[in-house]
Amino acid sequence: MSNPSTVEKTISYIFLILVGVLLASPFLYMISIALASDATTVKSAFTFVPMEFQWSNFYTIFTNNNLGTYLKNSVIITIFTIVGSVLSASIVSYGFARIKAKGSRFLFIVLLSTMMIPGEVTMVPQFIIFRHLDWINTFYPLIVPSFFAGAFNVFLIRQFVMSIPKSLDEAAMIDGMGHPGIYWKIIMPLTYPILAAIAIFSFSYNWGNFMGPLIYINDPEKMPLALGVQLLTTVGGGQMPPWNLVMIASLFLTIPMVLVYLFGQRYVYEANISGGSSGIK
Repeated sequence: MSNPSTVEKTISYIFLILVGVLLASPFLYMISIALASDATTVKSAFTFVPMEFQWSNFYTIFTNNNLGTYLKNSVIITIFTIVGSVLSASIVSYGFARIKAKGSRFLFIVLLSTMMIPGEVTMVPQFIIFRHLDWINTFYPLIVPSFFAGAFNVFLIRQFVMSIPKSLDEAAMIDGMGHPGIYWKIIMPLTYPILAAIAIFSFSYNWGNFMGPLIYINDPEKMPLALGVQLLTTVGGGQMPPWNLVMIASLFLTIPMVLVYLFGQRYVYEANISGGSSGIK
């Protein structure tokens, strides 16, 4: 006779497998469409399980539809925004966590309050500023703001830094090290997990960012992948969009984010734990 605990585990595994299959079904359908032939695409006779394997679709989208250009633009934008987000947020967080200046607590609360401002409120003023700077149709509006620390990132890193013993700073100061050296040689290595989480958050947002490029980018040669996917669906004369090619581009948009989260989820988990470990002091 089966042990009740074994039966419960079996039922749990079966339930989790069914839920996993259900959640993965749109991704499987995407793969099936991506491997469909042009004839199947015109008829919209797609199947849930791949029945065709037109690997030439990958060659077609790279040679005839500028997918390589879209990927290159997305990589450039994402890399620079990750660097800007991590560096700026870590520097500001160190200041709030370790330098006790008059009014710093008030400034930190003001910084946190900016998270309550909807992005739609600042969208038009930002566009006007970037237009006066002649940054429209460039990568600058998508990259430069990341070098001005975001409130959420500052909050997470500051809470993490607050949990690091100040005795390390004091020992370094006795040896003659200043704040720049303490930040770079002591705090930065110790905050690696939370910085990795910030990098993952930044990657997820910027790799799939659609609204920003839609507002600021007009030249197809400068469009990132998210906007390029939408451009592939734009056809004239009542023609059917090449859904097989669109799904291939969508795969390149989806798979990197899944892989990054799969291998970096422990850092995100640590960020969620450390985010509330210290109060606003």
